[in-house]
Amino acid sequence: MTTPTLLPRVAVLGYGSQGRAHALNLRDSGIDVVIGLRPGGPTSERARADGFDVASLRDAVASAGLLALLIPDMGQAQLYRDVIAPNARPGACLLFAHGFNVHYGQVVPRDDLDVVLVAPKGPGALVRREFEIGRGVPVLYAVHQDRSRHAEAFALAYCAAIGGARQTPLRTTFKDETETDLFGEQAVLCGGVTRLVQAGWDTLVDAGYSPELAYYECLHELKLIVDLFYEGGVTRMHEVVSETAQYGALTRGSRVVDDATRERMRAVLAEIQDGTFARQWIAEYASGNARYRALKQADLAHPIEDVGRSLRARMPWLAGAAQPATKNMQAPA
Repeated sequence: MTTPTLLPRVAVLGYGSQGRAHALNLRDSGIDVVIGLRPGGPTSERARADGFDVASLRDAVASAGLLALLIPDMGQAQLYRDVIAPNARPGACLLFAHGFNVHYGQVVPRDDLDVVLVAPKGPGALVRREFEIGRGVPVLYAVHQDRSRHAEAFALAYCAAIGGARQTPLRTTFKDETETDLFGEQAVLCGGVTRLVQAGWDTLVDAGYSPELAYYECLHELKLIVDLFYEGGVTRMHEVVSETAQYGALTRGSRVVDDATRERMRAVLAEIQDGTFARQWIAEYASGNARYRALKQADLAHPIEDVGRSLRARMPWLAGAAQPATKNMQAPA
């Protein structure tokens, strides 16, 4: 197993959910870490309070041999062009936690750089918590450029230093990590589940059932099933739920998610594969995000949200239980 001692000084660029977890785990593994942030940025004080040296992005990049680019996707291309490309050491290693910008050509790394991917399959808080108790979340890794002939060793050493090598890291490619990650978010984890929950709630309320009862059945209890999936897949779910629930699921589930649904999923995947989604999102961001903000506000304005807030206020055990849900979420540098 590659050891963390192979890593040179690491500049963690960004100190959000993943950035903070990576930085703390790297330091606890004996790696020299500097945090690169914009002067006066919102996370500077937190990084200093955690005991890190905080430098400007330019100085952090110039001082390190491995650059972990952990700011949000849409800020990475400009940061690369303005700061990393002109200031990175010759032969440095550039590390991403998501392949979006490299795969879709928004970042075209210098020819002399090693370029790798290390993507923990969990939010930053979980990455840190599992490390602290001696475990680690699953990690994907990939190599895009191997100029030094040591790029894979750097990626595996980084996996080890953040705790990911406590499980076997899974080698992939920037392409496959990006496309499967986007598809999972859009068709299942965020887009698909949200729409399924809202549609289920609407169906019950439109039929005259209590909004509160509909909330419990279509949203609240979803966690119980997801936890079973997490523990042991569909097999575990079938072991625990009632036979009535099993029979209903087996005979009715395919009427909700049918061949037409699968065809639409294939269309979503095709737009990811051919770059349609990436071009649309990049253009939306560049134009000021008006449509994105409107769509998000419509989601937040769905009446299930008001019902949920009222019911959750009666569940004191939920306070502080939630963790950041977006595995690639980062705070601005």
